[in-house]
Formats: sequence, C-alpha cells, structure tokens
Amino acid sequence: MSDLSEAERAALVDVAEELAEVARVATLAHFRAEGLSADTKEADRFDPVTVADRESEARMREVLARRRPQDGILGEEMGRSEGSSGLTWVLDPIDGTRGYLSGTPTWGVLISVADATGPIMGLIDQPYIGERFMGGFGQAWVKGPMGQRPLRCRAPRGLDQAILFTTFPEVGSAEEGAAFRRLSSQVRLTRYGMDCYAYALIAAGQIDLVVEAGLQPYDVQAPIAVIEAAGGIVTDWQGRSAHQGGRVLAAANSEIHAAAMAVLAG
Repeated sequence: MSDLSEAERAALVDVAEELAEVARVATLAHFRAEGLSADTKEADRFDPVTVADRESEARMREVLARRRPQDGILGEEMGRSEGSSGLTWVLDPIDGTRGYLSGTPTWGVLISVADATGPIMGLIDQPYIGERFMGGFGQAWVKGPMGQRPLRCRAPRGLDQAILFTTFPEVGSAEEGAAFRRLSSQVRLTRYGMDCYAYALIAAGQIDLVVEAGLQPYDVQAPIAVIEAAGGIVTDWQGRSAHQGGRVLAAANSEIHAAAMAVLAG
C-alpha cells in the first residue's frame, strides 16, 4: 500500500515492535529450559512445535486484536484470520524451532505486514542475542548489543568470493539438493543451518547468498522486506516473486543474484 501516510507507516512499525517484545518474553521463558519437549507436525519427519511457539503466536495475536483488529493474520501455528483493511500480518512465532530446541541462538521471530502485492514491512528478531532487524518504508536498521545502525547489503563480487548459507540437506528434494551443491561448489564458503538469521546476515552486509526450498509464506515474507529495504533482492529460483514461499534465492545484489540463479538453473 504505497498510499499509506507517514503516520500510518509509523503506527505499523510501532505495532511490529510491540509484537516482537511480547514474543521475546514468551520465547525466552522456555529457551534452554530443562525438560522442554516438542510435538511433531508431520508423521514422516520431525517438524517440531513447542509450547513456546504457541505462546509466542498467541501473545502476538492478543496485541493485534487490541491494536489492529481490522487487519488479517496469517500465523504458522494458528492459521489465517481474515481482515477488512487489505493488510495482513504474517507471523512465524519461532523460525528455527529445531535450533531453539538445541539451544542455539540463531532462531528468530518473524513479523511482517503484507498487502495484495506482498510484504511491505518486516522484522527479524533474535530474542536471546537481543538483535532486531527491521526493513520497510524506506528504512532498514538493526539494533542490539552494539547499538543501532543502518542495514546495507554487500557490494557485488564474483561467486568465487561469495559466502552462501542454507539449511540443505535438511530441506528440499534430491533435485533441489543437487542444484544447491552445484552452486556451493562455486562459492568461497558455505555454511549451514542458520534459519532466519542467515537472511538477517545478508541485510547486515555479512554474507552474499541464501538458498532454500520448501518454504512457507511465514518463513520468508519478513526476510524479503528486510533484505529488499537493505538493497538486496529475494526471488524464487526463476527470478519470480517468492513471497508465497517454495524455492527461495536471497542475494545481496542483482549481480550475484543473476550469477547464482544461472547455476541453480543448471
């Protein structure tokens, strides 16, 4: 919604930050807690969900019911609630529940606002580290233990100098895994299993590429908003819109995006 006023945009950012604050409390209450268990959402593989996932989304929905009752909601744990405003809040209460269960500080809370065209503002929050990455409405910043600073993606460089992140081979088909390995063989460094924090690192100018498959809208809409606001690009593997999930290619700039997409295409 490009016609949103400055005051309306500021209000959306303020609500997003309140959502992140209540999610921090809910997730940190159980993080590294003795006896934390998880159910699995799929019979044929371990797709965990914890009490923290459910509490985090429930607390965020309570805020939205109070402050933005006219907006829709799409949440990983509680599904879709229709609204009347043309805006939808897309919530992933814990992105990286496997990491959360393992005690690693690379999971995060994903919050975004989308209109009919896709995400217009997004936030990646890492409660344990205390880092928050925000992007949208012409601004991109991170604030945390080192203070607040603008976000800006890396300048172009060759694939042979690139740093690539992914969750492969944990996700994706054999064909998708083979395409990823082709790309991995051409970059300088490949790292694995960082979940949403990898996308934050693109926006922060630390890495060049993230390649994923099998994603849902709530996995990717906040990262899209943050990365694009920081000067990067996120599409599917064919260069089309990725806000509905599926195969995702996130890149620090259009040049390295094009080079990676050519390799993925074979």
